Amino acid sequence: MPQYWLLKSEPTSFSIQDLAQSPGQTTCWEGVRNYQARNFLKSMNVGDQGFFYHSNADPPAIVGTVEVVKSAYPDPYAFDRKSRYFDSKSTPKAPRWFLVDIKLMKTFSSPLGLEYLRTIPGLAHMELLRKGSRLSVQPVRPEEWKCVCSLVTPNKRGRGSKA
Repeated sequence: MPQYWLLKSEPTSFSIQDLAQSPGQTTCWEGVRNYQARNFLKSMNVGDQGFFYHSNADPPAIVGTVEVVKSAYPDPYAFDRKSRYFDSKSTPKAPRWFLVDIKLMKTFSSPLGLEYLRTIPGLAHMELLRKGSRLSVQPVRPEEWKCVCSLVTPNKRGRGSKA
């Protein structure tokens, strides 16, 4: 059974539009430097699906869906002294940080804003909506995945929009 996730990115750093313009609409999800979020990355499998979330946006919102196309592997940026993600304690023999590769599945034509999501009863226990929740990678329960997906309807181009 696939697992479901939510991946946060600030749109000024890397947006869903950037993902759409990436070769093959695929990229690695690098730069995670929180141990709990790292552990979530390590538990992802090929075929798992996730929501792409624009954080620090106006409004913060779920803006599309992605699929994991390569499971966790050591984050090479942690070994690169020139990278902003360099970690001197992480080595190729003993990596501390991991990443996964994701592929764009769908971009929503209307984002699902954080305040709107708070009004949906089926999402009352979603990690994203928990006060103080700041993890950049977080699990989504199957029933929450279905609930959020039910808020999105396909348009003529096969993209999604808020119902």
